[in-house]
Amino acid sequence: MAFTILKKGFDISKQIDEFMDKVSESGLIFQRGIHSYLQGKMVSFQKRLKDIYEIEHQGDALRRNLEKQLYLQTLIPESRGDVLELLESLDALLDRFKGALWRFDIERPNFFPEIHDDFEELTLCVVNSVEAIVLSARAFFKNIDAVNDHMHKVIHWESQSDIISTDLQRNIFSRKEMRLSHRMQLRDFVRHVDKIADRAEDVADKLGIFVIKRSL
Repeated sequence: MAFTILKKGFDISKQIDEFMDKVSESGLIFQRGIHSYLQGKMVSFQKRLKDIYEIEHQGDALRRNLEKQLYLQTLIPESRGDVLELLESLDALLDRFKGALWRFDIERPNFFPEIHDDFEELTLCVVNSVEAIVLSARAFFKNIDAVNDHMHKVIHWESQSDIISTDLQRNIFSRKEMRLSHRMQLRDFVRHVDKIADRAEDVADKLGIFVIKRSL
């Protein structure tokens, strides 16, 4: 059963695709930004920071325009609330990627080299969880039967993120030679990144309910 309602407005369907692209791109920029930061390549990191700011600005503009069109053109009135909530939830994930990079720029945490690989793996899991929810959301608009093909991956990557986050925190607090304040700062950064995957799972939960409502 394809979700064909948006065929009434090709332009809005195209804009939804563009918006999804921005959310997906923000994850890739975030991943590259974290890599640059851990490698001490601050010029490259600042470039990623600028890129994610621009992507977030474009995503916000697309979301606001989509919301306006959904009301003014009275498109999909029976599902409009769900669509608006989904778009806002996805936009919040983009905001979290931007916010996390800005936090790195402001606090400049010193990650010891032994956890660089694990932190990059955590970042990859988080980005994959968001990419999976983006694919699920795309399917919601184009072929609702395919939503579950991607939704289970959100849960998988969120679980992997939790495992790596827990191991990282244990490793950090085992470093008794480090100041407690330093360990707590690194712990907070690990949690902050891990929470992005948690929020992706929250969006998946909402999307699951929207799919059920469409099938009734």
